[in-house]
Amino acid sequence: MQDALDRFLTYLLVERGASPYTLRNYGNEIGEFIAFAEEKGVQSWEDVDVVLVRSWLASLHRAGYHPASIARRLYELRSCFRFLMRERIVSENPAARIQPPKQPRTLPDYLTVEQVIELLSAPDISTPLGMRDAAILEVLYSAGLRRSELMGLKVKEVDLKEKRIRVWGKGGKERIALIGEPAKQALARYLDQGRPQLLAKNPRAAENPPDALFLNHRGGPLSSPRAISAILNKYLKQVDLPRRVTPHTLRHSFATHLLEGGADLRTVQELLGHENLQTTTIYTQVTLRHLRNVVKKAHPHARDEAIEAFHSAFLVPLMEQGATPEELAEKLTPDTRLGDLLSFDPKREALVRAHPRAKKTSSE
Repeated sequence: MQDALDRFLTYLLVERGASPYTLRNYGNEIGEFIAFAEEKGVQSWEDVDVVLVRSWLASLHRAGYHPASIARRLYELRSCFRFLMRERIVSENPAARIQPPKQPRTLPDYLTVEQVIELLSAPDISTPLGMRDAAILEVLYSAGLRRSELMGLKVKEVDLKEKRIRVWGKGGKERIALIGEPAKQALARYLDQGRPQLLAKNPRAAENPPDALFLNHRGGPLSSPRAISAILNKYLKQVDLPRRVTPHTLRHSFATHLLEGGADLRTVQELLGHENLQTTTIYTQVTLRHLRNVVKKAHPHARDEAIEAFHSAFLVPLMEQGATPEELAEKLTPDTRLGDLLSFDPKREALVRAHPRAKKTSSE
């Protein structure tokens, strides 16, 4: 079974461009399943059935694993079985017949704009490492990148003139991330001053210079995603922000601040690299907390399920059409009638707001 797993990991690396972090997770966690199967007397992939997979997932639940961790292991096993079917090692995928555990709905943590500014101002930009760290934090937030995406950036993929970065996201999918002026300045300073100083500490750089954008203190590429977390934690401690903040928190903050600033959902979806718009709508839960409180005040007996249904049926579609949280907060009060909300036209409101000669008619 281990030989087939090794072939699967090679496939992920060569054909799917999986990161070392992904390969390590898949290898370790599918390896856990193999060990479980062998304890039950199963020695080959052909003998794995639905009962065995369910038994493994149940053992993880009893051991206290979070539902998200259990679901991730199930998805990894499904993917492995798809490969095994392609290679004609097995004839069916027993993991595909099992539903993942229901996930508790949680809202993403995010920092306020003031907290982000404080954090991004913390690095000492008089040193090469400080220049690097400032650029890392600025790009994480300004472009809304995942930690793995930041790790994979190459110098040639940065276009400072156009303030764009070519990013390779999940599944090797390419997208263009946009950065703001502060991030552009931080990157320019790092590329002009900080990176050359770090590169000078690498004795092999003259013959084989690394193409990675961000370098370690020895002038080589940052080798572990944990390095990014360690850099972030250093400045969280320095400015006395919660240590529970992660690199992904900056991505959440990026998305939340965009929506609060009036960006539409589809723009945020494109910038984040989300394949499904539904994934992006989680951020509306954050930006529309005020609206949810209004609903509760207007309908004291409304259950959470009813509020969730209201959010999905009315608020999200309006935001998909271009409505901003501020517009909806103004529109939705305890006195709002359902008909008024249904007649709200975000595109018309946007036109009136943006075009000085666009006027509402009396019939509107």
